[in-house]
Amino acid sequence: MNPIKPALLALALAATSAHAQTSPPAAPVSESGFTVYGGYRFSGGFIDVNTGKTWELTEGPSFAVAADFGIDPRTQWEIFLSHRSSALRASGFSPVSDNIGLGVTYFHVGGTYFVDRVGKGVYVMGGIGLTHFDPSDSSLSSEVRASLNLGVGYMVPLGERLALKLEGRGYATLVNSSSGFLCSGGCVVQIKGDVLTQGELLVGITARF
Repeated sequence: MNPIKPALLALALAATSAHAQTSPPAAPVSESGFTVYGGYRFSGGFIDVNTGKTWELTEGPSFAVAADFGIDPRTQWEIFLSHRSSALRASGFSPVSDNIGLGVTYFHVGGTYFVDRVGKGVYVMGGIGLTHFDPSDSSLSSEVRASLNLGVGYMVPLGERLALKLEGRGYATLVNSSSGFLCSGGCVVQIKGDVLTQGELLVGITARF
């Protein structure tokens, strides 16, 4: 038997093994995650048809959660919820009676798309669903309206299982230009306008899996 052939075979096997050990791991086919956010929401408002008064939603801290489900290396489905305990306040100087505690919660289903690949870098997101307005005064009725959100974010990996997310989202809630708002016997506000807009900045920690 020619001793050169076994030697060449052993050399080839050694080279293949070394290449397998030094090659970087393949990128994941998809990735899912769960994110908890702290944020700051900017105000929007309504015009009262009867009085001409501007009613503004106060701005301030908010929180949100999102569950993302991997589809492919760049895309995820997303279930998103964001809440702020706000207040509906008459513009300018106003008495306490013109301030109404109002929780505003967005429930949306949508998705994210990463420019590079899921898990790092720039991504865009969007969703559609409902906005729930919940007054703190039990004598007033809550309201539910259709809404959507669009935004952009940046994801920074913090190891294999965690990541930091920075996001900016804009919300648009469809309101009827001739409808009452927060009604219970009578309506607190008679809305003038078709769309309520708000903006939100979010910082979140994501568990990746």
